[in-house]
Amino acid sequence: MSNYDTIVIGGGPGGYVAAIRASQLGQKTAVIEGKHLGGICLNWGCIPTKSLLRNAEVINLLNEGKAFGFKFDNLSVDYSVAQKRSRQVSNRLVKGVGFLMKKNNIEVIEGFGKLKSKTEVEVNGETHTARNFILATGARPRNLPNVEIDGDKLITYHEALELTDVPKSLVVVGAGAIGMEFAYVFHSYGTEVTVVEMLPHALPLEDEEVSQEIEKQFGRAGITMKTGTKVERVETNSNGVKLTISKDGKSETLAAAKALVAIGVVPNSENLGLEEVGVKTERGYIQINDAMQTSVPNIYAIGDVTGKLALAHVASAQGLVAADAIARDKTRQLHYKNMPRCTFTHPEVASVGLTEKQAKEQGYDVKTGKFPFQPNGKALGLNSNVGFVKIVAESKYNEVLGVHLIGPNVTELVAGPTGMIGLETTLEELAHTVHPHPTLSEVIMEAAHVTLSEAIHI
Repeated sequence: MSNYDTIVIGGGPGGYVAAIRASQLGQKTAVIEGKHLGGICLNWGCIPTKSLLRNAEVINLLNEGKAFGFKFDNLSVDYSVAQKRSRQVSNRLVKGVGFLMKKNNIEVIEGFGKLKSKTEVEVNGETHTARNFILATGARPRNLPNVEIDGDKLITYHEALELTDVPKSLVVVGAGAIGMEFAYVFHSYGTEVTVVEMLPHALPLEDEEVSQEIEKQFGRAGITMKTGTKVERVETNSNGVKLTISKDGKSETLAAAKALVAIGVVPNSENLGLEEVGVKTERGYIQINDAMQTSVPNIYAIGDVTGKLALAHVASAQGLVAADAIARDKTRQLHYKNMPRCTFTHPEVASVGLTEKQAKEQGYDVKTGKFPFQPNGKALGLNSNVGFVKIVAESKYNEVLGVHLIGPNVTELVAGPTGMIGLETTLEELAHTVHPHPTLSEVIMEAAHVTLSEAIHI
């Protein structure tokens, strides 16, 4: 039996960050991890996909050779090399997390933990005690109803990342960030891609104008987009997969070598002993307060298993809050509506704050402004000037409520607006913040000027 101040169950971007902060605050800390440190994000999510997306970006850039004055007579691409590189990048970061555990004197217990009581957890038949627990067990892909993922013809992001060759054709079910990113990667390597989304638009959580723009750009690239479309039936055969889909009462059949299901996630909250110790859940998600505390005061939960916002950086932020609450009885409230969201397609999509529709639904008197990347000098120099920045503000005080971006490198640009929204910045303050020239960031400033009816370069 080992005794700790805090035991973290789950070593993903929420869990390992929480463990590091707890150790820094003087807690004797351990992490229980059944597979690999870094969780889904480092091993089968954020990191390997970004490596593949970089490869796709390079291929698309090479296809623009005419604009830059070069050409290839026999350009060939090897997806297996891209896949191998993605695993190397992932493994390097996983090793880095292991180093951080040693550096911060955090014991890593390999296995799956199950709570035996409010102060005990069992791992591989051994019992460990702690004054506090942080549950960070994450989530897994959600399946279509009555459909079995066979890992061959019908796959999730996990199997997609294991592929060493691209399929000839692919149907992506779900046009959220995961589905859209894989659609972009495989299409860049020559796969015939169709994206099916049940909701009216792709990236349905984004501002509607952004969603419409990404649909338009994917269509121009040659990706077939079918929105407002429901999957009725899925069948696999020796040739691949066949999907029956319907829209507005009309059905059709799609055939492809593979289908990728990317319709969200379900929490990993089973077999944790939650019911036995009294931790409340709702639809499987662990219920928490602003301090990440569950219904059992010394048990905390963070990350995807809480159902707040399934993003790695949100899990990490929650982990810091939980560790501070445990060690210092100090908390800061996280405002989930002001968490940045990113989709690493081409063009990229990023946003923070309320969409125009959400702001109106919450009763704000809304004003909006939009500025395109088309006239931006840096974007023109990059030969990547599609998209725009849209600002949503309220009219009384001109407070910025949301910033929505689609275009080149916008996943990097969104950090600035995220900080400014957190400080309740006004349009005037954003418009009068001097942005360096020539940069893509100027489009944010220009959009603020447009929202104030003081447009400069349009």
